[in-house]
Amino acid sequence: MSDEAGVRVRGAREHNLQDVDVDVPRDALVVFTGVSGSGKSSLAFGTIYAEAQRRYFESVAPYARRLIQQVGAPAVREITGLPPAVALQQSRGTPSSRSTVGTVTTLSNSLRMLFSRAGSYPDGAQHLDSDAFSPNTAAGACPECSGLGIVHTVTEQSLVPDPSLSIRDGAVAAWPGAWHGKNLRDILTELGHDIDRPWRELPQAERDWILFTDEQPEVTVHPVRGPGQIQRDYTGRYQGARAYVMHTLANTGSPTLRRRVLQYVLTDPCPVCGGTRLRPESLAVTVAGRSIAELTALPMTELLPVLRAADLSTVGRGIAADLVARVEVLADLGLGYLGLARTTPTLSPGELQRLRIATQLRSGLFGVVYVLDEPSAGLHPADTEQLLTVLDQLIAAGNSLFVIEHDMAVARRADWVVDVGPRAGVHGGRVLYSGPVAGLADVEESVTRRFLADRGPAVRTRREPSSWLTLSGVSRHNLRDVEVRVPLGVLTAVTGVSGSGKSTLVSQVLAEVVESSLAGSAVPAEGVDALDRLVQVDQKPIGRTPRSNLATYTGLFDVVRKLFADTDEARARGWSAGRFSFNVAEGRCPTCQGEGFVAVELLFLPGSYAPCPTCHGARYNAETLEVTVAGKTIADVLELTVEAAQEFLADVPAAARSLRTLQEVGLGYLRLGQPATELSGGEAQRVKLASELQRARRGRTLYLLDEPTTGLHPADVEVLMAQLQQLVDAGNTVVLVEHEMDVVAEADWVLDLGPGGGDAGGRVVAAGTPEQVADSSSATARFLAPRLAGV
Repeated sequence: MSDEAGVRVRGAREHNLQDVDVDVPRDALVVFTGVSGSGKSSLAFGTIYAEAQRRYFESVAPYARRLIQQVGAPAVREITGLPPAVALQQSRGTPSSRSTVGTVTTLSNSLRMLFSRAGSYPDGAQHLDSDAFSPNTAAGACPECSGLGIVHTVTEQSLVPDPSLSIRDGAVAAWPGAWHGKNLRDILTELGHDIDRPWRELPQAERDWILFTDEQPEVTVHPVRGPGQIQRDYTGRYQGARAYVMHTLANTGSPTLRRRVLQYVLTDPCPVCGGTRLRPESLAVTVAGRSIAELTALPMTELLPVLRAADLSTVGRGIAADLVARVEVLADLGLGYLGLARTTPTLSPGELQRLRIATQLRSGLFGVVYVLDEPSAGLHPADTEQLLTVLDQLIAAGNSLFVIEHDMAVARRADWVVDVGPRAGVHGGRVLYSGPVAGLADVEESVTRRFLADRGPAVRTRREPSSWLTLSGVSRHNLRDVEVRVPLGVLTAVTGVSGSGKSTLVSQVLAEVVESSLAGSAVPAEGVDALDRLVQVDQKPIGRTPRSNLATYTGLFDVVRKLFADTDEARARGWSAGRFSFNVAEGRCPTCQGEGFVAVELLFLPGSYAPCPTCHGARYNAETLEVTVAGKTIADVLELTVEAAQEFLADVPAAARSLRTLQEVGLGYLRLGQPATELSGGEAQRVKLASELQRARRGRTLYLLDEPTTGLHPADVEVLMAQLQQLVDAGNTVVLVEHEMDVVAEADWVLDLGPGGGDAGGRVVAAGTPEQVADSSSATARFLAPRLAGV
């Protein structure tokens, strides 16, 4: 391949790459394959994209360039033929309730501009800037609900669910527990209230004051203590139940405390804006006779004809034409059923991923390399076909696509494949093959090659359900009065196109029904008596800061710190296990406070991070690093992969089981000190699963998983499925939302939702064994049938 035809990489050594040389073509779909942790991302993102970014930054002002160079260039000898690059990586984090389809895609910006510049204003109304059409700004937010669209209110019934109880017995359930609650009861006693009389027998005026007063009287409290306790008076200040609840909702940073007080609150649409979140003067402006709230509530397929037919000024026509073109891309990706006002927490992972792709790729750029991180993650095979159509359009427009991918359907469509491996971590980091897809079949070392070829029929004995759990009248989001029978004692795959209602059914409805039934707070669902326990393994982050990592979450860090504290050197210095925590002042690096990096602020550019100049990323001070175990410091141990740590900690029983289960769920390539913020949703989910698997196995447990194979190579999927099948063999039930047909083919039962997404979905269109569902007319059947046949 000539320099003009492609990108030439020479001597790549980023992370685990072993002095890699590789040539890849431009103006083509190039797919990087290999098991998780093999080095695909290190090559595509850590080397190729990072070098493209470095070259771009060289063009900025010298002052900013001097700061940026602290971040460091990729470890590569030479890259030639590299065009400008744009990256689309998987989002890490949880979207807020203020985030919507419109804000994620930036379509809201254009729509607000359309209303500002070309909207029809009432006679005499003042012209509004675009900010006035956003509920997330002071200029646009409804003053009553602060742009949330909902208001929280309380009533006597919500604050006191059981009026037969006395105040001492907990009638005011909304009050806090422990000392704080007792303090409020003691203050009421001092104020002359009878806290032993049933609530319903108290005068109404007295009940109203206890719950709703804004007064905060101070009294001297004479607490009654137990024998041997100090009897000491103190000054207490009263706070009404409503004031406590509202203050907690507005100010608490604790999700647990917020969930608790929300039990005693009524949530209704805002009476002023009707849930539209905007000021009245903003809602008075119209385009095509509709307010911005009405347009954002429309599915995008209905929004398109409205924008096309709108009678607009010259400026308005230009903005509308751009909006139409961008919405058409979303419709091509199968997302036309979504409205711009739909909040992102209600979207499935597949829907969110496609929104990000559409946002990044509808830029009209030419001659660039798009580096994509598993764009098919969370997509049903039918949705993947739509995705590939859009990717083909990008290439036809004169761009190059470098795609990290585990979906073999995408790999088969590639013009070129780069297979990295053969295994993860130190056992990977080599390019086993770079060339047309067909040639990979001849590379014996490749783990990927057997999944690209026909593998023969998927044959396994289906288990029979031990009993059934029945959900009737299920209605939530797009689920409408659905009845679902979930088999127990087997492995069930819940399938369907993206947005069909799978996550709503499993992660919300099924989880809540079983949890409340087991807790005795609701009438038990039919069949739930066959269960003793619910374990929900979701994809939420295992921590929100870099201080939370794989070792701290699994408890391995406690074992490792104790190991270092037990050394002769640590004992001689009088150091306990606490000294070896990077969260403790005595042991951590004083410059970075145990973070391992320092922030680099840039003028006119986003801030960046650089390794700490004192500890060089080790996180600890020099004295702490003088203590070693088998020649390794505590920082060295945190840099070990799970696989390497298994060998290093083989003689430490407390660590061995945890490390083994992490390896068994396909996470052997992760570092012990890997920050929680760097883990994908799929990785976080498998860390949680490993934590659950290392506990003693008990039967009669329902395990709920939402797309557990996200981010996994087919070879790693096999390892994970072996673990889940063992759970079922031990008398448990596993229900998982899944798009991977290899997994669906291994299930005992399939619940297929659809037939489409959004309002076109929300129904069970097929249920039965994989063979029965494959014989149906659903969207899943078209892809499941070939897999069962071995094609």
